[in-house]
Amino acid sequence: MQALVIFDCDGVLVDSERLSHTVLMGLLSEHGVQLSFEATVRQFIGTSLPVCRERVAALLGGTLPDSFFPQFTARSQAAFRAELVEVPGVRQLIAALPCAYCVASNGNRAKVDFTLAHTGLLSLFTSRIFTADDVRHPKPAPDLFLHAAQQMGAQPATTTVIEDTPTGITAAKAAGMRAIGYCAMTPADELLRAGADGVAASMDEVKALVCTAAGA
Repeated sequence: MQALVIFDCDGVLVDSERLSHTVLMGLLSEHGVQLSFEATVRQFIGTSLPVCRERVAALLGGTLPDSFFPQFTARSQAAFRAELVEVPGVRQLIAALPCAYCVASNGNRAKVDFTLAHTGLLSLFTSRIFTADDVRHPKPAPDLFLHAAQQMGAQPATTTVIEDTPTGITAAKAAGMRAIGYCAMTPADELLRAGADGVAASMDEVKALVCTAAGA
């Protein structure tokens, strides 16, 4: 059976989580909701757009202004253009992989294409991009990872997922896959409680775990 490595995008391939949550925190503040950066991350990290919309609406008293997410998208893209970079070491990790790989993100396809193109990673994932747009139920459901593995010709038992959120780890384990937690913005113990088979604080550490799992 072909081995496969599935990357999450935000926070694993591109260093976007900090920028996105800073923008979201500021926009919520403008609408009268005061959250710390840490609380914003806890509320929204790893969520799909529909879930994010629901949580924002709840914080705003049940009504979501029509302008909120267009503003969030515009400000996020401006922040990405100014500051977004690839996660340090991820390009070297990809080059070292002894097996097939792809990306499966809870973001929409337009966002994933934008962030990968901006950081110069898009060419490494041609025909290997799967997003929440592709399935009815995004993470934490297993559907997206199962869809990605099927499209890549791999079985769950030979697939390793690299994720940085409990949402993603939960989805990977529900799919019957090995899950490695990259603890850049989420504490290692939270990823382990979600079911991670191992955690790593750097891409060098991820590489050691992934390449061992993939049979290098």
